[in-house]
Amino acid sequence: MKVGHPADKPVPVATGAGSTSSAQEAAKAPSSASAIPPKADPSATIALSSAASTLLDNAASADFDADKVARISQAIDDGTFKINPEVIADKLIGNAKELLTRSVS
Repeated sequence: MKVGHPADKPVPVATGAGSTSSAQEAAKAPSSASAIPPKADPSATIALSSAASTLLDNAASADFDADKVARISQAIDDGTFKINPEVIADKLIGNAKELLTRSVS
């Protein structure tokens, strides 16, 4: 579910002869106010936990193997892709252990 500000919602466009929406009028009229970015709300700050920081660092340095993705995609399309739940479980447990070890250090 997306939670946003009213400014995130699209402006309704009026339909009919001779009618223009306020968004269209604003786009036509030169405005210096629209060129100035809004100031950040000082209460809108976040702090990441060490675990989240570790996940972000690892995601940025992770290698992407496009060939492997293509092979897996082709196997799924062909109906030959086999899921091995034991391997998935072992890797999930191994990743969790690794993250816990890093966050304690």
